[in-house]
Amino acid sequence: MNEMLTQNDISHVVEADKAHVWHHLIQHAKFDTTDPNIIVEGKGMRVWNQAGREHIDAVSGGVWTVNVGYGRESIANAVRDQLMKMNYFAGSAGSIPGALFAEKLIEKMPGMSRVYYSNSGSEANEKCFKIVRQIAHNKYGGKKHKILYRQRDYHGTTIATLSAGGQDERKGQYGPFTPGFVEVPHCLEYRSQWGEVDDYGIRAANAIEEVILREGPDTVGALCLEPVTAGGGVITPPEGYWDRVQEICKKYDILLHIDEVVCGMGRTGTWFGYQQYGIEPDMVTMAKGVASGYAAISCTVTTEEVFQMFKADPSDPMSYFRDISTFGGCTAGPAAALENMRILEDENLLENTTKMGEYLLEKLEGLKAKHEIVGDVRGKGLFCGAELVKDRDTREAVDESVASAVVSACMVNDGVIIGMTNRSLKGFNNTLCLSPALICTKNDLDQIVESIDTALTQVTAG
Repeated sequence: MNEMLTQNDISHVVEADKAHVWHHLIQHAKFDTTDPNIIVEGKGMRVWNQAGREHIDAVSGGVWTVNVGYGRESIANAVRDQLMKMNYFAGSAGSIPGALFAEKLIEKMPGMSRVYYSNSGSEANEKCFKIVRQIAHNKYGGKKHKILYRQRDYHGTTIATLSAGGQDERKGQYGPFTPGFVEVPHCLEYRSQWGEVDDYGIRAANAIEEVILREGPDTVGALCLEPVTAGGGVITPPEGYWDRVQEICKKYDILLHIDEVVCGMGRTGTWFGYQQYGIEPDMVTMAKGVASGYAAISCTVTTEEVFQMFKADPSDPMSYFRDISTFGGCTAGPAAALENMRILEDENLLENTTKMGEYLLEKLEGLKAKHEIVGDVRGKGLFCGAELVKDRDTREAVDESVASAVVSACMVNDGVIIGMTNRSLKGFNNTLCLSPALICTKNDLDQIVESIDTALTQVTAG
Protein backbone atom coordinates (compact mmCIF):
# COMPACT_ATOMS: atom_id res chain seq x y z
CA MET A 1 0.00 0.00 0.00
CA ASN A 2 1.03 3.60 -0.53
CA GLU A 3 2.91 4.59 2.63
CA MET A 4 2.17 8.28 1.99
CA LEU A 5 -1.40 7.64 3.17
CA THR A 6 -1.50 7.29 6.94
CA GLN A 7 -4.27 5.49 8.80
CA ASN A 8 -5.72 8.85 9.80
CA ASP A 9 -5.75 9.96 6.17
CA ILE A 10 -7.60 6.79 5.17
CA SER A 11 -10.14 7.18 8.00
CA HIS A 12 -10.96 10.64 6.72
CA VAL A 13 -11.24 9.34 3.16
CA VAL A 14 -13.67 6.63 4.23
CA GLU A 15 -15.83 9.13 6.11
CA ALA A 16 -15.79 11.54 3.17
CA ASP A 17 -16.80 8.71 0.86
CA LYS A 18 -19.67 7.62 3.12
CA ALA A 19 -20.91 11.19 3.45
CA HIS A 20 -20.69 12.34 -0.15
CA VAL A 21 -20.00 9.69 -2.83
CA TRP A 22 -22.88 8.06 -4.68
CA HIS A 23 -21.42 4.73 -5.79
CA HIS A 24 -22.35 2.82 -8.94
CA LEU A 25 -24.47 -0.35 -8.83
CA ILE A 26 -24.73 -0.41 -5.02
CA GLN A 27 -27.61 -0.23 -2.56
CA HIS A 28 -26.23 2.28 -0.06
CA ALA A 29 -28.34 1.24 2.94
CA LYS A 30 -25.62 -1.17 3.96
CA PHE A 31 -23.22 1.73 4.48
CA ASP A 32 -25.29 2.78 7.48
CA THR A 33 -23.52 -0.02 9.37
CA THR A 34 -20.47 -0.87 7.26
CA ASP A 35 -17.76 1.04 5.44
CA PRO A 36 -17.48 1.25 1.67
CA ASN A 37 -14.54 -0.48 0.05
CA ILE A 38 -11.91 2.05 -1.01
CA ILE A 39 -9.38 0.76 -3.54
CA VAL A 40 -6.17 2.57 -2.72
CA GLU A 41 -3.52 1.08 -4.96
CA GLY A 42 -3.05 -1.39 -7.82
CA LYS A 43 -0.14 -3.25 -9.34
CA GLY A 44 -0.34 -5.84 -12.07
CA MET A 45 -3.29 -8.12 -11.28
CA ARG A 46 -3.66 -7.00 -7.68
CA VAL A 47 -5.27 -4.16 -5.76
CA TRP A 48 -5.20 -3.08 -2.10
CA ASN A 49 -8.04 -1.54 -0.11
CA GLN A 50 -8.04 0.93 2.79
CA ALA A 51 -7.36 -1.85 5.30
CA GLY A 52 -4.26 -2.88 3.37
CA ARG A 53 -5.79 -6.17 2.25
CA GLU A 54 -4.49 -7.54 -1.03
CA HIS A 55 -7.00 -8.71 -3.66
CA ILE A 56 -6.49 -10.50 -6.94
CA ASP A 57 -8.72 -8.84 -9.51
CA ALA A 58 -10.41 -11.29 -11.88
CA VAL A 59 -12.65 -8.65 -13.48
CA SER A 60 -10.11 -6.01 -14.57
CA GLY A 61 -11.34 -3.09 -12.51
CA GLY A 62 -14.79 -4.48 -11.78
CA VAL A 63 -16.16 -3.86 -15.28
CA TRP A 64 -13.71 -5.50 -17.69
CA THR A 65 -11.52 -2.47 -18.36
CA VAL A 66 -7.90 -2.67 -17.12
CA ASN A 67 -6.65 -4.97 -19.88
CA VAL A 68 -2.92 -4.35 -19.37
CA GLY A 69 -3.05 -4.36 -15.57
CA TYR A 70 -2.43 -1.75 -12.90
CA GLY A 71 0.58 0.47 -12.29
CA ARG A 72 1.73 1.04 -15.87
CA GLU A 73 4.13 3.93 -15.43
CA SER A 74 4.72 4.30 -19.16
CA ILE A 75 1.03 5.05 -19.77
CA ALA A 76 0.97 7.56 -16.91
CA ASN A 77 4.07 9.24 -18.35
CA ALA A 78 2.58 9.37 -21.84
CA VAL A 79 -0.55 11.05 -20.47
CA ARG A 80 1.40 13.48 -18.30
CA ASP A 81 3.70 14.51 -21.16
CA GLN A 82 0.78 15.03 -23.52
CA LEU A 83 -1.21 17.07 -20.99
CA MET A 84 1.71 19.41 -20.47
CA LYS A 85 2.07 19.91 -24.20
CA MET A 86 -1.61 20.15 -25.20
CA ASN A 87 -4.42 18.87 -23.01
CA TYR A 88 -7.55 19.72 -24.94
CA PHE A 89 -9.11 21.26 -27.95
CA ALA A 90 -12.58 20.53 -29.32
CA GLY A 91 -12.80 17.71 -31.83
CA SER A 92 -13.50 20.18 -34.63
CA ALA A 93 -9.70 20.40 -34.73
CA GLY A 94 -7.22 17.55 -34.64
CA SER A 95 -4.46 16.55 -32.23
CA ILE A 96 -1.21 14.66 -32.61
CA PRO A 97 -2.18 11.65 -30.45
CA GLY A 98 -5.66 11.62 -31.99
CA ALA A 99 -4.27 11.32 -35.50
CA LEU A 100 -1.57 8.80 -34.58
CA PHE A 101 -3.87 6.51 -32.61
CA ALA A 102 -6.51 6.58 -35.35
CA GLU A 103 -3.83 5.50 -37.82
CA LYS A 104 -2.64 2.66 -35.58
CA LEU A 105 -6.19 1.57 -34.83
CA ILE A 106 -7.25 1.39 -38.47
CA GLU A 107 -4.18 -0.76 -39.18
CA LYS A 108 -5.74 -3.34 -36.84
CA MET A 109 -9.17 -3.14 -38.50
CA PRO A 110 -9.04 -4.04 -42.22
CA GLY A 111 -12.07 -2.68 -44.03
CA MET A 112 -12.60 0.16 -41.57
CA SER A 113 -11.53 3.73 -42.23
CA ARG A 114 -12.66 6.51 -39.88
CA VAL A 115 -12.45 7.09 -36.12
CA TYR A 116 -14.78 9.38 -34.16
CA TYR A 117 -13.67 10.10 -30.58
CA SER A 118 -15.86 10.43 -27.51
CA ASN A 119 -15.43 9.43 -23.88
CA SER A 120 -17.63 6.43 -22.98
CA GLY A 121 -19.05 3.30 -24.52
CA SER A 122 -22.59 4.62 -24.15
CA GLU A 123 -21.65 7.74 -26.05
CA ALA A 124 -19.84 5.80 -28.78
CA ASN A 125 -22.94 3.69 -29.35
CA GLU A 126 -25.21 6.72 -29.43
CA LYS A 127 -23.05 8.14 -32.22
CA CYS A 128 -23.87 5.04 -34.27
CA PHE A 129 -27.57 5.47 -33.58
CA LYS A 130 -27.38 9.08 -34.73
CA ILE A 131 -25.44 8.08 -37.84
CA VAL A 132 -28.15 5.56 -38.72
CA ARG A 133 -30.94 8.07 -38.14
CA GLN A 134 -29.25 10.79 -40.18
CA ILE A 135 -28.63 8.38 -43.07
CA ALA A 136 -32.30 7.40 -42.88
CA HIS A 137 -33.35 11.02 -43.29
CA ASN A 138 -30.83 11.89 -46.00
CA LYS A 139 -31.18 8.74 -48.08
CA TYR A 140 -34.50 7.06 -47.25
CA GLY A 141 -36.89 9.88 -46.43
CA GLY A 142 -36.62 9.07 -42.73
CA LYS A 143 -38.19 5.63 -43.14
CA LYS A 144 -35.21 3.26 -42.68
CA HIS A 145 -34.61 4.39 -39.11
CA LYS A 146 -35.23 1.36 -36.89
CA ILE A 147 -32.36 -0.17 -34.96
CA LEU A 148 -32.48 -3.82 -33.98
CA TYR A 149 -30.81 -5.03 -30.79
CA ARG A 150 -30.53 -8.46 -29.20
CA GLN A 151 -32.06 -9.80 -26.02
CA ARG A 152 -29.40 -10.07 -23.26
CA ASP A 153 -27.01 -7.60 -24.98
CA TYR A 154 -26.07 -4.32 -23.31
CA HIS A 155 -25.00 -1.13 -25.06
CA GLY A 156 -24.90 1.56 -22.40
CA THR A 157 -26.65 3.42 -19.64
CA THR A 158 -28.15 6.50 -21.34
CA ILE A 159 -31.84 6.48 -22.24
CA ALA A 160 -31.11 5.86 -25.94
CA THR A 161 -28.65 3.05 -25.27
CA LEU A 162 -31.01 1.52 -22.72
CA SER A 163 -33.63 1.66 -25.45
CA ALA A 164 -31.26 -0.66 -27.34
CA GLY A 165 -30.61 -2.77 -24.25
CA GLY A 166 -31.70 -6.38 -24.01
CA GLN A 167 -31.56 -6.61 -20.23
CA ASP A 168 -34.94 -5.94 -18.64
CA GLU A 169 -33.68 -5.23 -15.12
CA ARG A 170 -31.15 -2.69 -16.41
CA LYS A 171 -34.03 -0.93 -18.16
CA GLY A 172 -36.52 -1.25 -15.33
CA GLN A 173 -38.07 2.03 -14.09
CA TYR A 174 -36.26 4.12 -16.72
CA GLY A 175 -38.92 4.24 -19.43
CA PRO A 176 -40.52 5.49 -21.53
CA PHE A 177 -37.78 4.73 -24.02
CA THR A 178 -36.70 6.15 -27.34
CA PRO A 179 -38.92 4.83 -30.14
CA GLY A 180 -37.58 2.89 -33.11
CA PHE A 181 -35.58 0.24 -31.24
CA VAL A 182 -36.70 -3.36 -31.78
CA GLU A 183 -35.53 -6.50 -29.96
CA VAL A 184 -34.43 -9.74 -31.64
CA PRO A 185 -33.95 -13.08 -29.83
CA HIS A 186 -30.74 -14.02 -28.00
CA CYS A 187 -28.39 -16.74 -29.28
CA LEU A 188 -27.63 -18.72 -26.10
CA GLU A 189 -28.10 -22.36 -27.11
CA TYR A 190 -28.00 -23.45 -23.45
CA ARG A 191 -31.24 -21.48 -23.07
CA SER A 192 -32.71 -22.40 -26.46
CA GLN A 193 -36.02 -20.69 -27.21
CA TRP A 194 -36.96 -23.41 -29.71
CA GLY A 195 -36.12 -26.57 -27.80
CA GLU A 196 -33.55 -28.91 -29.28
CA VAL A 197 -32.99 -27.91 -32.91
CA ASP A 198 -30.34 -28.77 -35.46
CA ASP A 199 -28.11 -25.84 -36.46
CA TYR A 200 -29.14 -23.65 -33.54
CA GLY A 201 -26.85 -20.84 -34.75
CA ILE A 202 -28.69 -20.67 -38.08
CA ARG A 203 -32.05 -20.80 -36.30
CA ALA A 204 -31.10 -17.95 -33.97
CA ALA A 205 -29.90 -15.83 -36.90
CA ASN A 206 -33.03 -16.60 -38.92
CA ALA A 207 -35.03 -15.28 -35.98
CA ILE A 208 -33.46 -11.89 -36.73
CA GLU A 209 -34.69 -12.11 -40.32
CA GLU A 210 -38.17 -12.92 -39.04
CA VAL A 211 -38.17 -9.67 -37.04
CA ILE A 212 -36.92 -7.72 -40.08
CA LEU A 213 -39.73 -9.12 -42.23
CA ARG A 214 -42.28 -8.38 -39.52
CA GLU A 215 -41.11 -4.75 -39.16
CA GLY A 216 -40.55 -4.26 -42.88
CA PRO A 217 -37.00 -4.31 -44.34
CA ASP A 218 -37.49 -0.79 -45.67
CA THR A 219 -37.84 0.47 -42.07
CA VAL A 220 -34.76 -1.20 -40.56
CA GLY A 221 -31.50 0.76 -40.75
CA ALA A 222 -29.10 -1.15 -38.49
CA LEU A 223 -28.50 -4.21 -36.37
CA CYS A 224 -26.51 -3.62 -33.17
CA LEU A 225 -24.87 -6.67 -31.57
CA GLU A 226 -22.05 -7.60 -29.22
CA PRO A 227 -19.67 -10.17 -30.77
CA VAL A 228 -19.79 -12.05 -27.46
CA THR A 229 -22.64 -11.03 -25.16
CA ALA A 230 -21.05 -9.70 -21.97
CA GLY A 231 -23.22 -8.75 -19.00
CA GLY A 232 -26.09 -10.84 -20.30
CA GLY A 233 -24.25 -14.04 -19.39
CA VAL A 234 -20.99 -14.24 -21.39
CA ILE A 235 -22.66 -15.78 -24.46
CA THR A 236 -20.38 -17.01 -27.24
CA PRO A 237 -22.18 -17.22 -30.59
CA PRO A 238 -23.12 -20.69 -31.83
CA GLU A 239 -21.62 -22.12 -35.00
CA GLY A 240 -23.03 -20.64 -38.18
CA TYR A 241 -24.62 -17.67 -36.44
CA TRP A 242 -22.43 -14.86 -37.61
CA ASP A 243 -22.17 -16.00 -41.24
CA ARG A 244 -25.95 -16.03 -41.47
CA VAL A 245 -26.29 -12.67 -39.69
CA GLN A 246 -23.91 -11.12 -42.22
CA GLU A 247 -25.94 -12.57 -45.10
CA ILE A 248 -29.15 -11.14 -43.67
CA CYS A 249 -27.71 -7.65 -43.25
CA LYS A 250 -26.43 -7.58 -46.82
CA LYS A 251 -29.68 -8.98 -48.19
CA TYR A 252 -31.78 -6.20 -46.64
CA ASP A 253 -29.24 -3.33 -46.85
CA ILE A 254 -28.94 -3.10 -43.06
CA LEU A 255 -25.87 -1.58 -41.43
CA LEU A 256 -24.10 -3.95 -39.03
CA HIS A 257 -22.97 -2.22 -35.83
CA ILE A 258 -20.66 -4.30 -33.63
CA ASP A 259 -20.32 -3.18 -30.02
CA GLU A 260 -16.77 -4.00 -28.89
CA VAL A 261 -16.86 -1.98 -25.67
CA VAL A 262 -16.03 -5.14 -23.69
CA CYS A 263 -14.45 -7.42 -26.29
CA GLY A 264 -12.20 -4.83 -27.93
CA MET A 265 -8.44 -4.47 -27.49
CA GLY A 266 -7.53 -8.11 -27.13
CA ARG A 267 -10.06 -9.44 -24.63
CA THR A 268 -10.97 -12.45 -26.81
CA GLY A 269 -7.45 -13.06 -28.17
CA THR A 270 -7.80 -10.99 -31.34
CA TRP A 271 -7.72 -7.21 -31.49
CA PHE A 272 -11.52 -7.23 -31.70
CA GLY A 273 -14.07 -9.90 -30.95
CA TYR A 274 -15.69 -9.67 -34.38
CA GLN A 275 -12.38 -10.77 -35.92
CA GLN A 276 -12.87 -14.18 -34.28
CA TYR A 277 -15.86 -14.78 -36.55
CA GLY A 278 -15.03 -13.26 -39.94
CA ILE A 279 -17.56 -10.45 -39.56
CA GLU A 280 -17.43 -7.43 -41.88
CA PRO A 281 -19.03 -4.62 -39.87
CA ASP A 282 -20.08 -1.19 -41.06
CA MET A 283 -19.59 0.41 -37.64
CA VAL A 284 -17.59 -0.69 -34.59
CA THR A 285 -17.65 0.90 -31.15
CA MET A 286 -15.11 0.48 -28.35
CA ALA A 287 -14.14 1.94 -24.95
CA LYS A 288 -12.98 0.14 -21.75
CA GLY A 289 -9.76 -1.60 -22.85
CA VAL A 290 -8.83 1.07 -25.41
CA ALA A 291 -6.76 2.81 -22.73
CA SER A 292 -7.20 0.22 -19.95
CA GLY A 293 -8.86 2.82 -17.74
CA TYR A 294 -5.82 5.12 -17.61
CA ALA A 295 -7.84 7.80 -19.40
CA ALA A 296 -11.41 8.17 -20.61
CA ILE A 297 -11.77 7.40 -24.31
CA SER A 298 -14.16 5.70 -26.69
CA CYS A 299 -14.19 5.34 -30.45
CA THR A 300 -16.85 4.97 -33.09
CA VAL A 301 -15.19 3.48 -36.17
CA THR A 302 -16.87 3.28 -39.58
CA THR A 303 -16.15 2.17 -43.09
CA GLU A 304 -15.27 4.77 -45.68
CA GLU A 305 -18.63 4.10 -47.35
CA VAL A 306 -20.50 5.19 -44.22
CA PHE A 307 -18.24 8.22 -43.79
CA GLN A 308 -18.71 9.35 -47.39
CA MET A 309 -22.47 9.56 -46.92
CA PHE A 310 -21.83 12.64 -44.79
CA LYS A 311 -19.86 14.39 -47.55
CA ALA A 312 -22.31 13.75 -50.38
CA ASP A 313 -23.85 17.23 -50.52
CA PRO A 314 -21.62 19.99 -49.08
CA SER A 315 -24.14 22.59 -50.23
CA ASP A 316 -26.64 21.24 -47.70
CA PRO A 317 -25.85 22.68 -44.24
CA MET A 318 -27.64 19.72 -42.62
CA SER A 319 -25.82 16.96 -44.49
CA TYR A 320 -22.67 16.53 -42.40
CA PHE A 321 -22.53 14.74 -39.04
CA ARG A 322 -23.61 17.55 -36.73
CA ASP A 323 -22.46 15.92 -33.52
CA ILE A 324 -19.90 16.78 -30.88
CA SER A 325 -18.46 15.10 -27.80
CA THR A 326 -16.88 17.69 -25.52
CA PHE A 327 -14.42 15.28 -23.94
CA GLY A 328 -13.76 13.61 -27.27
CA GLY A 329 -11.36 16.53 -27.64
CA CYS A 330 -9.22 15.43 -24.68
CA THR A 331 -5.76 14.34 -25.75
CA ALA A 332 -5.12 12.14 -22.70
CA GLY A 333 -7.31 9.37 -24.13
CA PRO A 334 -5.52 8.76 -27.42
CA ALA A 335 -2.13 9.33 -25.76
CA ALA A 336 -2.92 6.58 -23.25
CA ALA A 337 -4.42 4.41 -26.00
CA LEU A 338 -1.24 4.59 -28.07
CA GLU A 339 0.90 3.39 -25.19
CA ASN A 340 -1.70 0.79 -24.23
CA MET A 341 -1.55 -0.61 -27.76
CA ARG A 342 2.25 -0.65 -27.70
CA ILE A 343 2.16 -2.72 -24.51
CA LEU A 344 -0.33 -5.15 -26.01
CA GLU A 345 1.95 -5.61 -29.02
CA ASP A 346 5.37 -5.65 -27.35
CA GLU A 347 4.33 -8.03 -24.57
CA ASN A 348 2.45 -10.35 -26.94
CA LEU A 349 -0.67 -10.05 -24.83
CA LEU A 350 -3.04 -11.23 -27.54
CA GLU A 351 -1.13 -14.50 -27.71
CA ASN A 352 -1.14 -14.73 -23.92
CA THR A 353 -4.88 -14.11 -23.90
CA THR A 354 -5.52 -17.00 -26.27
CA LYS A 355 -3.26 -19.36 -24.31
CA MET A 356 -4.49 -18.34 -20.86
CA GLY A 357 -8.09 -18.28 -22.07
CA GLU A 358 -7.86 -21.91 -23.13
CA TYR A 359 -6.34 -22.75 -19.75
CA LEU A 360 -9.08 -20.87 -17.88
CA LEU A 361 -11.85 -22.68 -19.77
CA GLU A 362 -10.13 -25.99 -19.03
CA LYS A 363 -10.06 -25.12 -15.31
CA LEU A 364 -13.72 -24.09 -15.39
CA GLU A 365 -14.63 -27.38 -17.05
CA GLY A 366 -12.90 -29.01 -14.09
CA LEU A 367 -15.21 -27.10 -11.75
CA LYS A 368 -18.20 -28.26 -13.80
CA ALA A 369 -17.08 -31.87 -13.48
CA LYS A 370 -16.76 -31.46 -9.71
CA HIS A 371 -19.78 -29.30 -8.84
CA GLU A 372 -23.33 -30.19 -9.94
CA ILE A 373 -24.31 -26.54 -9.49
CA VAL A 374 -22.20 -25.55 -12.52
CA GLY A 375 -24.52 -26.13 -15.46
CA ASP A 376 -22.53 -24.56 -18.29
CA VAL A 377 -19.17 -22.91 -18.89
CA ARG A 378 -18.41 -20.78 -21.92
CA GLY A 379 -16.14 -18.02 -23.14
CA LYS A 380 -13.62 -16.74 -25.63
CA GLY A 381 -10.11 -15.69 -24.61
CA LEU A 382 -9.94 -14.13 -21.16
CA PHE A 383 -13.68 -13.57 -21.08
CA CYS A 384 -15.42 -16.54 -19.49
CA GLY A 385 -18.58 -17.42 -17.58
CA ALA A 386 -19.95 -20.27 -15.47
CA GLU A 387 -23.74 -20.53 -15.27
CA LEU A 388 -25.08 -21.88 -11.98
CA VAL A 389 -28.20 -24.08 -11.89
CA LYS A 390 -30.37 -25.87 -9.32
CA ASP A 391 -30.69 -28.91 -11.53
CA ARG A 392 -28.61 -29.86 -14.56
CA ASP A 393 -31.43 -31.79 -16.22
CA THR A 394 -34.03 -29.00 -16.00
CA ARG A 395 -31.39 -26.23 -16.18
CA GLU A 396 -33.39 -24.25 -13.63
CA ALA A 397 -31.30 -21.24 -12.66
CA VAL A 398 -30.15 -20.75 -9.09
CA ASP A 399 -31.48 -17.74 -7.28
CA GLU A 400 -29.39 -14.62 -7.71
CA SER A 401 -28.55 -14.75 -4.00
CA VAL A 402 -26.68 -18.03 -4.53
CA ALA A 403 -24.44 -16.58 -7.23
CA SER A 404 -23.95 -13.50 -5.06
CA ALA A 405 -22.93 -15.72 -2.13
CA VAL A 406 -20.23 -17.33 -4.28
CA VAL A 407 -18.89 -13.92 -5.28
CA SER A 408 -18.90 -12.80 -1.66
CA ALA A 409 -17.18 -15.97 -0.42
CA CYS A 410 -14.35 -15.53 -2.93
CA MET A 411 -13.83 -11.97 -1.70
CA VAL A 412 -14.08 -12.74 2.02
CA ASN A 413 -12.14 -16.00 2.03
CA ASP A 414 -9.35 -15.24 -0.40
CA GLY A 415 -9.55 -11.62 -1.49
CA VAL A 416 -10.45 -12.79 -5.02
CA ILE A 417 -12.70 -10.39 -6.93
CA ILE A 418 -15.00 -12.10 -9.43
CA GLY A 419 -18.16 -10.86 -11.13
CA MET A 420 -21.66 -12.07 -11.92
CA THR A 421 -24.65 -11.07 -13.98
CA ASN A 422 -26.20 -8.35 -11.86
CA ARG A 423 -29.54 -6.53 -12.13
CA SER A 424 -29.72 -7.71 -15.72
CA LEU A 425 -32.18 -10.51 -16.37
CA LYS A 426 -34.99 -11.38 -13.96
CA GLY A 427 -34.52 -15.01 -12.96
CA PHE A 428 -31.20 -15.34 -14.78
CA ASN A 429 -28.68 -13.37 -12.75
CA ASN A 430 -26.90 -16.66 -12.23
CA THR A 431 -23.67 -16.54 -14.25
CA LEU A 432 -20.25 -16.00 -12.66
CA CYS A 433 -18.14 -13.74 -14.85
CA LEU A 434 -14.36 -13.73 -15.22
CA SER A 435 -12.28 -11.24 -17.22
CA PRO A 436 -8.79 -11.04 -15.70
CA ALA A 437 -6.17 -8.72 -17.14
CA LEU A 438 -4.49 -9.95 -20.31
CA ILE A 439 -1.18 -10.19 -18.40
CA CYS A 440 -2.45 -13.02 -16.19
CA THR A 441 -0.43 -16.21 -15.63
CA LYS A 442 -1.45 -19.80 -14.93
CA ASN A 443 -0.64 -19.19 -11.29
CA ASP A 444 -3.07 -16.24 -11.21
CA LEU A 445 -5.80 -18.33 -12.81
CA ASP A 446 -5.14 -21.23 -10.45
CA GLN A 447 -5.68 -18.93 -7.48
CA ILE A 448 -8.90 -17.57 -8.95
CA VAL A 449 -10.39 -20.95 -9.82
CA GLU A 450 -9.32 -22.51 -6.51
CA SER A 451 -11.13 -19.72 -4.71
CA ILE A 452 -14.29 -20.34 -6.75
CA ASP A 453 -13.96 -24.07 -6.05
CA THR A 454 -13.85 -23.43 -2.30
CA ALA A 455 -16.72 -20.95 -2.50
CA LEU A 456 -18.94 -23.36 -4.46
CA THR A 457 -18.29 -26.07 -1.88
CA GLN A 458 -19.08 -23.67 0.96
CA VAL A 459 -22.25 -22.27 -0.60
CA THR A 460 -23.70 -25.62 -1.68
CA ALA A 461 -22.96 -27.15 1.72
CA GLY A 462 -24.66 -24.32 3.57
